[in-house]
Amino acid sequence: MKIWQVKDRILSLVRKYKTNVDFFAIRLERSQGADIFLRSGKVETLSTGISIGGQVRACHKGGWGFASFNDLSSLEGKLQEAIAAAKWVGNEETVLAAVEPVQAKVSLIKEDLDRIALVDKKNLCAHYTDILRSVSDRIFSTAVRYGDCTQQVIFANTEGTIIEQEWADWEMRCSATARNEEIVQTGRETFGSRRSYTDLMNLDRQVIGAAQRAVTALDLPTVQGNTYTVVIDPILAGLFVHEAFGHLSEADMLYENPDMLETMSIGRKFGSADLQIFDGAATADHRGSYLYDDEGVPATTTQLIEDGVLVGRLHSRETAGKLGEKVTGNARCLDYHYPPIVRMTNTWIGRGQTSVADLFNDIPVGVYAKNWQGGMTNGEMFTFTAGEAWMIRNGKIAEPVKDVTLAGNVFETLEDIEAIGDDFLWDESGGCGKGGQSGLAVGCGSPSLRIRNAIVGGESHG
Repeated sequence: MKIWQVKDRILSLVRKYKTNVDFFAIRLERSQGADIFLRSGKVETLSTGISIGGQVRACHKGGWGFASFNDLSSLEGKLQEAIAAAKWVGNEETVLAAVEPVQAKVSLIKEDLDRIALVDKKNLCAHYTDILRSVSDRIFSTAVRYGDCTQQVIFANTEGTIIEQEWADWEMRCSATARNEEIVQTGRETFGSRRSYTDLMNLDRQVIGAAQRAVTALDLPTVQGNTYTVVIDPILAGLFVHEAFGHLSEADMLYENPDMLETMSIGRKFGSADLQIFDGAATADHRGSYLYDDEGVPATTTQLIEDGVLVGRLHSRETAGKLGEKVTGNARCLDYHYPPIVRMTNTWIGRGQTSVADLFNDIPVGVYAKNWQGGMTNGEMFTFTAGEAWMIRNGKIAEPVKDVTLAGNVFETLEDIEAIGDDFLWDESGGCGKGGQSGLAVGCGSPSLRIRNAIVGGESHG
């Protein structure tokens, strides 16, 4: 059953109950996808599934009620529950930024997922597993995970918006772990696409690279912990702008935290005049791209930092209303089980003017870090682990090192960006987590960056 078939029923419920509360929205979805997981060549997961469900959000006197369900026949009852909950908790004023009502039907699907048989997807995973294992006999475990999903959504609210949209997403994660006695090292690569399954094919070179990094790292010296000038590649820089800065731009984290709102005050200088940072779903064909968010707001591109100065932030209708700012179309939910919250889409640093080779000039001793293994943030503090790294000596890339972690304060680090490369690369591997909603597809992009006074963890001098 296509969820479009319940459109008339949704509209009749909107008409029936729209005067009961200040506002409500109904969102129904149908998701279909595959999940495959091979651990060291053995199939642990091989499944396909279809999920149909929905959610209702109601707002009355500033109070929100929410209900989700996977039986469409219970829609009216769940709508009544959400309305009752909103009335129970509401005691202020409903403040939602104004949005022009939209009537639209759009599709971002460029390839039918059913075109590829499940066995072919499994065989691709097995092929990448074989590649990982073939690199060295010191590879003792591998993991390859494939996932795809198509989602059809119909959204309607009491203001006259009715939107039908659909999209597709593909992801492949490959990792290899190497061991030499007590030393263990892992290399990984993740690929994602909103365009086509074929984007996950013919990735042998990158998959081999993941296994080779794991094996090579077994024999590398550990970097000496210190403060260095570092050069980071676009992949690691994209992770940095998403994790360390992007989350601080999400306005729901700000209006609930007056201290952070003051820190992230519009007009504050955060970096050099060369620094430009953006977020937006309107940039097409990336994993955070869409035409309308989960509140029915059209996608935009929002400049967050212009010439080193904070000029914007990311909003839902409620945060835009409460802060008196423009909506940005950044309210997203992972699926119908969760209410939409303020989330990044595609986040990037604008291209600079320094050639990549010149980023290394005049660095007597530094570190060049590429790719990422993982990371974490806590407010304005961050720690990221590089996928591979080299020392920089006298302006040249020198010997490789391992266990390079970069740590610091995001505001200090933005100020310490000395130069921005003239290269640029999108990373479509991101799965973002926030508020219990993990794995939301996002895109990250950046040029290479040169950063002074970076804290690099490794072996201590002691």
